[in-house]
Parts: sequence; C-alpha cells; structure tokens
Amino acid sequence: MLLAACNNSPKETVVTSEDTVTILEQEIFDDVQKTTFQYFWDGAEPNSGLARERYHMDGIYPDNDKHIITSGGGGFGVLAILVGMERGFITRAQGIERFQRILDFLEKADRFHGAYPHWWDGETGKVKPFSKHDNGGDLVETAYMIQALLCVRQYFANGTELERSLAARCDALWREVEFDWYRNGENVLYWHWSPEYGWKMNNKIAGYNECLITYVLAASSPTHPIPAEVYHEGWAKNGKIKGGTNQFGFSLQLNHDGANEYGGPLFWAHYSYLALDPRNLKDQYADYWQENKNQTLINYNWCVNNPKKYKGYGADNWGLTASYSIKGYAAHAPGMTHDLGVISPAAALGSMPFTPKRINGGNEKLVSQ
Repeated sequence: MLLAACNNSPKETVVTSEDTVTILEQEIFDDVQKTTFQYFWDGAEPNSGLARERYHMDGIYPDNDKHIITSGGGGFGVLAILVGMERGFITRAQGIERFQRILDFLEKADRFHGAYPHWWDGETGKVKPFSKHDNGGDLVETAYMIQALLCVRQYFANGTELERSLAARCDALWREVEFDWYRNGENVLYWHWSPEYGWKMNNKIAGYNECLITYVLAASSPTHPIPAEVYHEGWAKNGKIKGGTNQFGFSLQLNHDGANEYGGPLFWAHYSYLALDPRNLKDQYADYWQENKNQTLINYNWCVNNPKKYKGYGADNWGLTASYSIKGYAAHAPGMTHDLGVISPAAALGSMPFTPKRINGGNEKLVSQ
C-alpha cells in the first residue's frame, strides 16, 4: 500500500496496490501505443507518408531499398495517425497535413483496376514486384488500405471544408476499386492480377483466414459490388468453412484455412477487424467476436501448456502470429508443426480487446471479463 498525504491537511489519499497496478498498466499501455504510432509517423517514407516495408539499415530486406512501401501496412499506419490525433500525440493540423501527402501519393500511384499493389516505390509510385508474378493488383492489401481510408472519411465527414475534402478523396479511392472485376468471371475473389501475367498467381481468396474484410468491402461497394453467392460459394466454400474444433475448452466455429486443429496465427483475428467491429458480427457460419476470442484463448493456453518445451513460454510470455525472427519469416501458430518457438509481441497486444483479463486457475486458462 502506498500512502500520499496532502501538505497541511489531516486527510490522506490512500492508493491500494491494486490501484498502483492499474496506474502502471495504463502507463505501459500508453507507452506501447505511442511508440507504435511513432513507428508509422516518424518512420514513414518521406515522399508518400506511408509505412516502409521492413527496412533495415544493414540492408537485409527488401533489396536494401529504404523507399519501398507497403499498401496494407500503409493502411495500418493511416489508422495509427487517427489514433495519434485522437490521443494528442500529434495535432489535428499535423494529421491533416500527413493525410494530404498520403492521398496525393495514392491518387497518382500505380493501381490495377482500382486495386493497389503489395509494394510501391515510395518516391515514384511505381509498383515494386512482391514476387516474380506479383507485380500488379493485390486485392487483400488493398482492402487493408481501404478500410483505413473509410475510417478517415468518417472521422472528417462533418469537419471543416478542408477536412470534408479529405473525406471525399478517400471516398473516391474506395469507389474506384473494381472488386467485381477481381472475380475473374467466377463466384470467388482472386487475390492477385498482373497486367503482365494476368491471373497466373491463381490465388483464390477462400476459407477463413485474415481476408474477411476483403469480402465485406466487396459486398458493400457502392460502385463495384459482388453478389451474395460470391461470398457463400467463394469465401465460405459452399459451407465447408464451417466445422471448427474444441481445444482447452474453447471452440472454434470455422475451419481455419491451411491451419490445424488449434487455429491459425493470431493476425487472422486482427487484420480484418482493425476497422470492422466484430462485436455482434454474425452470419450463418460464425459469431466473429466469439471466434476471435476463442482463437486467442487457444493460442494462450497452447503457449502456457508449452508441449514443445520452449524456454520462456508461459502465462506472461505468449502469443503466436506471423512475424520475423532470426530464422526468417513464418506464420507462427499453435500446433506441433507451426509453433517454431517464436513469441511475437504483436500477437498478445493485438488480442487484448478480445481477452483483456486473466484469471489464474488450475490450468492457467485465460477468460474474458
């Protein structure tokens, strides 16, 4: 217990140990949030104002080019700027100036039937191939940017004349994405298209993973919408998306595409829900709040039980998601195959909205309060 007495006053202000923990936790949360914001703000590529793609001063990746930027990661940065403005990390005027720079870039940069590539050169706006055949539109990365631009649109919709113009510019970019064209004539969305290689990547966006937001945006597009059967036959695989599993007493309602019975990496519970609120979000296949919560709880309990006996795993050090390590990039997830012994800080931090409190029980289960 800490005691703090007011000078010249018989009264004492008593702060309990529980209060102290709360204060310290808040300081930690604030610091993490501000530091994360600064990555996108101070670390942005100067010309575009968007997030760099894993740039390292020692030239590890990609090609020692500090001007390569990412459309999806840039969208995450756009959302971070809104948070920075709201939290007072920057002024409203600073945020508006940066958004003007970003929109100036996005309006002139390479697009392919309205969709952005995975990478651009931040100085020229020209596409930078992500792989040999991936030098055109990336519909999933585009969705991550568009969900952010729609948040900017709403944030400034009733503002000053300048702010309303920013909102209108965001809306125009959203309307120009040809979601229906990315069907390739089928009842499914395709991830990639290249003006040089066409549909050669042949990657259908189907089965539960990080891509739900792509179908939500496609279905709600005011200019290039998809019909319901594209969602049900493509994304939901004619109902085969439903199935799931039960681990540690927590059930998944969906078959996590390409994963095992413990679910996928935690970024599947994060990326589509940065602007899409999963609370009360339901369809015939799943309750998406419950799905995200239980995926987190399974991930947590896997790390606490630690069947592969990795050093450091436990109740205070957990979280498996796609990330880099000294061994390179991998989609870390629960399971004997996908757990490579790498705890990614973003996994637990990004899951706090779903499972904010832990109760220590016999098997260290995490429960939502």
